[in-house]
Amino acid sequence: MRPRRRRIVVDMDITNSTVFIPGATSGIGLALAQRLQAAGSTVVIGGRRTSLLESLAAEHGFGTVQIDVSDAASITAAASSVLEQYPSLDAIITMSGIMRNEDLRSPDHLDDALEIIQTNLVGTIRLIDAFLPHLLAQPASTIVTVSSGLAFVPLTATPTYNATKAGVHSYTQSLRQQLAGSSVSVLELAPPAVSTDLMGGADFGGMPLDAFADEVIELLASGAAPEILVQNVLPLRFAERDGTHQQIFEAMAARAH
Repeated sequence: MRPRRRRIVVDMDITNSTVFIPGATSGIGLALAQRLQAAGSTVVIGGRRTSLLESLAAEHGFGTVQIDVSDAASITAAASSVLEQYPSLDAIITMSGIMRNEDLRSPDHLDDALEIIQTNLVGTIRLIDAFLPHLLAQPASTIVTVSSGLAFVPLTATPTYNATKAGVHSYTQSLRQQLAGSSVSVLELAPPAVSTDLMGGADFGGMPLDAFADEVIELLASGAAPEILVQNVLPLRFAERDGTHQQIFEAMAARAH
């Protein structure tokens, strides 16, 4: 019998990493970028709007790169640019994502569904593919995927978003197992509802952004792995285990109306 390969567990050093965060021009991505930089890491942010990237670079000193994660060529070009400028890169956080309400009784929802899949799931896969050879060549590196509490208990109004985040969760598990024994640590950040502009500024009772980002940084600093779970997301993450899935699912659906 062949011996099982030993998995090398590598904690992300938030005080001395070089991190690329696509989708960090606002919301959770920007909040984490600011905190990682404050902790001592070099942070490169990515986004679609050049003017906004330039403004954030001037204000915070971030490295920047233009990227549209729904476009394969854009991901390839951005990865090449980032790795050329930051050869010490040792972490990526696949933050980019979009969330939209859908009425599944109407065929008009399909365009939104396809765009959500292309950005949230296919974009995550392509980002990992673009950076994985480089990360595998580093002595220690980290991939942080971003799923959602809605991967575990879906929100009725956002079916494709929920499905893509469940897909990211499953893909992350497979990726982690395939990389067992390598120098790449695979983490998953699963946010609860957080007060950001993800849903166009709508107030859905989300966790305050600063409180969320502070708790995430504390968890990363403590070596929490493989899932980064703030307290507010635990009821969703473990709803199946706790026998509360249907109750939470129906309560969230009722609040959305």
